[in-house]
Amino acid sequence: MQSPSEGLDDTDIISHILGGDVNAFELLVEKYQHHVFSIVRKHVPTDQVDEVAQDVFVRAYQGMAGVKEKSKFKQWLSGIAVRTCYDFWRAKYRLREVPMSQLSEAHQEWIVNTITDASENTHESHSRQEEALEILEAALSRLSAADRMVIELVYLEEYSHKEAAKLLGWSVANIKIRAFRARSKLHKILFEGKKHYRGQK
Repeated sequence: MQSPSEGLDDTDIISHILGGDVNAFELLVEKYQHHVFSIVRKHVPTDQVDEVAQDVFVRAYQGMAGVKEKSKFKQWLSGIAVRTCYDFWRAKYRLREVPMSQLSEAHQEWIVNTITDASENTHESHSRQEEALEILEAALSRLSAADRMVIELVYLEEYSHKEAAKLLGWSVANIKIRAFRARSKLHKILFEGKKHYRGQK
């Protein structure tokens, strides 16, 4: 039997859900599952994507009454997805040792360019970037969950401070300060490891 909410826009679907038509939520899941998965894949391990994405929709359903602008549901859902990824790292975080012995000068250059405002895609070796990303991932794991999310959103995904603030539900000033401090921490982790490695040669 076809739901009465079939063919309606987000505003109408949300109204149906809030009015007691629980099945109407499936329409939003079908419509935005690709969008949610694309966000989650960028922030959590591959084997955790399905579980975290499911958690996003559970939180969205539970918080449906809090949608202030129903026509901007996609933006609201994006914020839920980013904050769910942030909470994943808060719950799962484990410190890992950065394998700096694997970090060549080329790797260092790519990572530093990636987390600075002067970042440009002018490096010819894709395989080298993949290796550097693995090391960057290990370095990120030594930051707090909040610092990690800010680095990923502002420097890796190139969201503006305002956009990142909206997604995480923080103030723009908080994002700017944390972005500066987090980048400094990441530089310190990378360069201290590099000095340590050189000292063992």
